[in-house]
Amino acid sequence: MLDHLVRSATVVDGTGTSAYPADVGLRNGRIAVVAPPGTVTEAARTTEDAAGLVLAPGFVDPHTHYDAQLFWDPYATPSLNHGVTTVAGGNCGFTLAPLHPGRPADADYTRRMMARVEGMSLIALEEGAPWNWHTFGDYLDALDGRIAVNAGFMVGHCALRRYVMGEAAIGGRPTAEQLTAMVDLLHDALRAGAWGLSTTQSGTHSDGDGKPVASRHARPDELLALSRAVGEHEGTQLEAIVAGCLDRFSDEEIDLFVAMTAAAGRPLNWNVLTVDAAVPDRVPRQLLASERARAAGGRIVALTMPILAPMNMSLGTFCALNLIPGWGEVLGLPVPERIAALRDPGVRAELLRRAESPEAGVFRRLADFARYVIGDTYSTGNEGLSGRVVADIAAERAQDPFHCLVEICARDGLRTVLWPMPTDNDPASWELRRRTWEHEDVLLGGSDAGAHLDRMCGAPYTTRFIGDCLRGRKLVPLETAVRMLTDDPARLFGLRGRGRIAEGHHADLVLFDPERIDAGPARLVHDLPGGSPRLDSEAIGVVSVRVNGVETIREDRVTGAVPGTVLRSGRDTRTVPTR
Repeated sequence: MLDHLVRSATVVDGTGTSAYPADVGLRNGRIAVVAPPGTVTEAARTTEDAAGLVLAPGFVDPHTHYDAQLFWDPYATPSLNHGVTTVAGGNCGFTLAPLHPGRPADADYTRRMMARVEGMSLIALEEGAPWNWHTFGDYLDALDGRIAVNAGFMVGHCALRRYVMGEAAIGGRPTAEQLTAMVDLLHDALRAGAWGLSTTQSGTHSDGDGKPVASRHARPDELLALSRAVGEHEGTQLEAIVAGCLDRFSDEEIDLFVAMTAAAGRPLNWNVLTVDAAVPDRVPRQLLASERARAAGGRIVALTMPILAPMNMSLGTFCALNLIPGWGEVLGLPVPERIAALRDPGVRAELLRRAESPEAGVFRRLADFARYVIGDTYSTGNEGLSGRVVADIAAERAQDPFHCLVEICARDGLRTVLWPMPTDNDPASWELRRRTWEHEDVLLGGSDAGAHLDRMCGAPYTTRFIGDCLRGRKLVPLETAVRMLTDDPARLFGLRGRGRIAEGHHADLVLFDPERIDAGPARLVHDLPGGSPRLDSEAIGVVSVRVNGVETIREDRVTGAVPGTVLRSGRDTRTVPTR
């Protein structure tokens, strides 16, 4: 007997081939039968009529930070609501394990680092996770059997360094014995099921004390030793971030990436390729790394987003503005002093100069303050400004846009929410994206879901992209869009039996209405442990989401089932060769 039968669905199976009508039967967590409508004679415990609906494989998000959130939110919302059934975590060099058993304070250090570098709520981290693990295997075991999504995790370089070197991980170089210990610790994590190694050399990544995170102090010999260790285990990967990921790689950064993937014999992915027609040389420069990797026997894959993810800013709390060179010093001042500094014309002029200079890289796009939209306000003096564009307000007040924005924020004690309008929403940029997506070493993803919770909402990229393909710009056909969100990432990670609708595959499925599928606007909710805020987004037109055959979402509501699997390298992934 079948556990469930979906009748008369329009199946888009993830391979990119044309959609077709079919009945799809599920048994024991897998797809048991895919047959023409009306031809399945086997009885089923439950059935549903899917006429007019599309049945697709569950989406795979290749870059998330759900490492902590899964403990208080096993549904990985809102990703699961938007059809994501498999998430990759442990990215950018940051993981919650391993933790040294002899140094309990390392857990506090890790929490403060994650709060700073990934924008997670410190209260939620403290109250929402048990922190009862030491090894990476302990951490995976703590999640096993209690999550609603499938989740795989890289092991973070920062945690490895901290475990072996203690406080000397910041600023120090490992001795030969310490490097050996770090490699051994990585082997332990990989044997326990870690998907591979993640690391960062990005200048934007600082810990809770404002110091460069541990992996930023690693030299190439350390990174190559760890990369070689990854290559000794089945079904593993590399993920790495350098400063050039935000704009253009330096020659040295390309050389490092190429050396790492070649040493491991494993794919290396990085986040995120920003596509903007106003900067036409960026994409060729970034993809030069992939070209050189293939020549060296490796593979480098760029992640890029198929939507413009909503992201808010604030002069009162840490956000992307703090990462503009020279801005962090001013925005890190106590609020009264910060307001006084921002009201100083000389300070504002210098901040604008730094924001518009080449050193700001991709953050230059944040400097067009005339295009900011005012969000939530908190003072009577700002009543009626919410939803208005700064350019219009500035014209009424005869102020330059940055001065106008500062005065609005100062009235709110810098709590004003700001929404920058994207500068790369033009037809030429969208056409450049479409062409870029065709590259063999470009993969859709990079949501950062689970991180920067009150500042950005990338998780709904799946439904928004499909809605755009069906009823908006129509840059690619539906079948291609689904393949890019399912089979392509599944193949990169070597996922066994996932990413397609095929007999014998795991029954990770999303059923949606093609006339309605979309994502609602980002909205601030206070549902984290301790009442901390995060941005959420309604899933529109998603009828049902199943993970391993069990329904987890029905009409944008969680069912309470937790059928997800902690995906472990080797057991659940196969090696993806680079040669």
